[in-house]
Amino acid sequence: QLQLVESGGGLVQPGGSMRLSCVASGFPFNFYAMGWFRQAPGKEREGVSCINSLAGTYYADFVEGRFTISRDNTKSTVYLQMNSLKDEDTAVYYCVANVECSDYTDTWISPDTSWGQGTQVTVSS
Repeated sequence: QLQLVESGGGLVQPGGSMRLSCVASGFPFNFYAMGWFRQAPGKEREGVSCINSLAGTYYADFVEGRFTISRDNTKSTVYLQMNSLKDEDTAVYYCVANVECSDYTDTWISPDTSWGQGTQVTVSS
């Protein structure tokens, strides 16, 4: 059974850094594109970053070079390193598996995409 378990969320001050982790199990991780989405209160869910099976990476425009997605296939884990965090980055962040990475975040999700339970990231002073 496919399972995605996120960790690393919490409270951070503006300008700070945080690393999210997502441990995957139940599917051949090496062959799957993985990603991160987020949803802020009162807002729609939006794609943040995507990494394909060859470690090609894609980012939403609002990331502006502040975040880095990576994967460790030996640990079946995908990471999201977030630097220079802003108040508007406050959201629940979700790990996703079996996405379709491209330059257009609106096309990442398919009917076969699986979701983690989410981890809260709060940026506040």
